[in-house]
Amino acid sequence: MAFLDKTTKPGIYRRPITTLISEGSVVDGSLQAKAFARIDGHIKGNVEIADGLILGKHGSIDGHVKTKEMVVHGTVNGNITVSTIEIAATGKVTGDITTGALSVETGGVYNGRLVMKAQ
Repeated sequence: MAFLDKTTKPGIYRRPITTLISEGSVVDGSLQAKAFARIDGHIKGNVEIADGLILGKHGSIDGHVKTKEMVVHGTVNGNITVSTIEIAATGKVTGDITTGALSVETGGVYNGRLVMKAQ
C-alpha cells in the first residue's frame, strides 16, 4: 500500500497533453485516447486514457474512468481504475477506486469503496 508524497507534484503535470476537452464542451458518449489528456468540460460516458488524465476544476465525468495516472480537480461520478490518483482540494469523487497509490488533499471529497493494490 502506498500513498503519494505531498511535497512533489505528480509527474503527470510534466507530460505533454495530447487531448484537451475545453471548458464548456460536452461529450455525450465514451472517450478514448492513447496518451495524456486534460478534461475541463463535461463527459457523459466512460473515459479510457492510456497514460494519464488531469480533470480540471470545472471538468466533470459521469461514467467510469480507466487510466494510468490521474489528478482530480473537478467531479467524477463513477468508478475509477488507476495506478496512482490524487484528489485535489477542489476534487470530488463518488464511486469506487481501485489504485496502487492515493492522495487526498484537505478539502477533497471521496465517497466510495477503496481497493489498494501493490504497484
